[in-house]
Amino acid sequence: MKMQDIRKIALQNGLKTGKLNKTLLVKQIQATEGNFDCFASASNDYCDQSACIWQDDCFKLAKKAVTVS
Repeated sequence: MKMQDIRKIALQNGLKTGKLNKTLLVKQIQATEGNFDCFASASNDYCDQSACIWQDDCFKLAKKAVTVS
């Protein structure tokens, strides 16, 4: 999902987007919505939250984090 779309969702949830990166902003949105703030932490491409709108980006960023570490 593009940052522009993520910022729009954040604003709809009453959040200030500031200069947060994608991971931190999505985690704030998740927490505000009452969900686990687990974005970019899916290990081994596994997540039991099948209805999560962030899942595709989550897997990509989690995989990058593993390869960088």
